[in-house]
Amino acid sequence: MTTAPSRIRVVDINGVMRVEFTDRDILDEGSIRQISSELIRAIESAKPPLVLICFEGVEHLSSAALGTLITVNSLIKKRGGQLRLSNIKPSIYEVFVITKLNKLFQSFDTAEKAMQGFGRG
Repeated sequence: MTTAPSRIRVVDINGVMRVEFTDRDILDEGSIRQISSELIRAIESAKPPLVLICFEGVEHLSSAALGTLITVNSLIKKRGGQLRLSNIKPSIYEVFVITKLNKLFQSFDTAEKAMQGFGRG
């Protein structure tokens, strides 16, 4: 059995797990399930998980992907960690606003801004 190529890239930057997506479009259920399980595995290995999910390069995001973000956020909070989002295109951020998820997630224009003060509130 061959394993599917990873849908995310995870880089550790001073104890913060920076996650980037390898796909421009995060729409189909199979991809979202794979992203979810890869994220959960990465989060479970971090204590506490400080996670920055960078959406640079992502053009489209389905509502199922938003559900995964909510699940991931809950898991991170349960483990005493913190989740931040960055580089969300305006067309995608609009969906966050409509669904009021912009109130749930801390999001930043750039990954650099998101990294400032991470883990300290």
